[in-house]
Amino acid sequence: MRILDQRSIAVIRLVGIVLLLIGVASALVGPAETHVFYLFEEGGRFHYEGFGFGSLMFANIAIQIAGYYIIAALCIPLGYGHLKLRWWARTAMTTLLVDWLIVGLPLSLIALMMLVTSKELSLASLPIVALGFILLYPVLPIALLRFYRSRTARRVFQAADVPSNWLSDTPEAVKVAGSLMVLVALTLHFPLLFGGFFPLFGRVVLGLPGVLIIDLSIATAVILAWGVARRCYWAWWCAIVFLGLMTISLTVTFLTNPLCDIVAQMPFAPLEAEALSGTPIRGYHLALFVGALPAATLIAVAVSRRSFIGGGRCSRAA
Repeated sequence: MRILDQRSIAVIRLVGIVLLLIGVASALVGPAETHVFYLFEEGGRFHYEGFGFGSLMFANIAIQIAGYYIIAALCIPLGYGHLKLRWWARTAMTTLLVDWLIVGLPLSLIALMMLVTSKELSLASLPIVALGFILLYPVLPIALLRFYRSRTARRVFQAADVPSNWLSDTPEAVKVAGSLMVLVALTLHFPLLFGGFFPLFGRVVLGLPGVLIIDLSIATAVILAWGVARRCYWAWWCAIVFLGLMTISLTVTFLTNPLCDIVAQMPFAPLEAEALSGTPIRGYHLALFVGALPAATLIAVAVSRRSFIGGGRCSRAA
């Protein structure tokens, strides 16, 4: 075996170890993080009036816990695949890295905001945190993507016969579009934590009507993710329309409604509402952040058009 291959194997297994450590740590931290809820409950160290389901901090904690579980679900099998040099590990890793380069910037900024608002960070730690986020986006993703697309990585991961199935036969553009549709379906669950908040073409819908709209949106996103993964042409067109309408709805609502008016309708705790009203965040900031994921997914789906089959049929490989 070539020396370059041996070095690549060492790098791949090192990445596998790191992924396993991150995955296992996330799997352990996720359940433990639920204890934070009790710190904000009545009698807890950080309790304040109004904390509970619908408050900003409650949603913040719940989203972080969900994030730990998602990271564990991704990193543990990927770590195993790297250590065993499974062919599917390179394919899955490449798809996820492209996903991250597409949507990583707004998600990183949101994660940084959640970290700063929920953790007590000292001034000395801020440069370290900032450096960590810069490495996460875009330095490491670009470097890893170049490595996984190299001939050496292909040769190492494909030393064994690659079976013919959906993961191996589907073009990368389709896998990226389908996985981003899954991400859209997952993130649509988050507004349920804010009292069913849904921005609907210039107005805010809350309560049961908002929950029902979100419910239908999640179901639509899941069905379209399935159709996109199967390269169904009808799914491509429907995804373009669905993501276009969602992007317009989110953007128009946040651009036409002042943040203070939106906050006044939300079931936030009084302390949270007061803090948000005094922030320099404006509607167009939220429009950029919230609209980034559906807009980026829309672009990814549009780019994948050449891989779809006309006439309403679907790919047999899926």
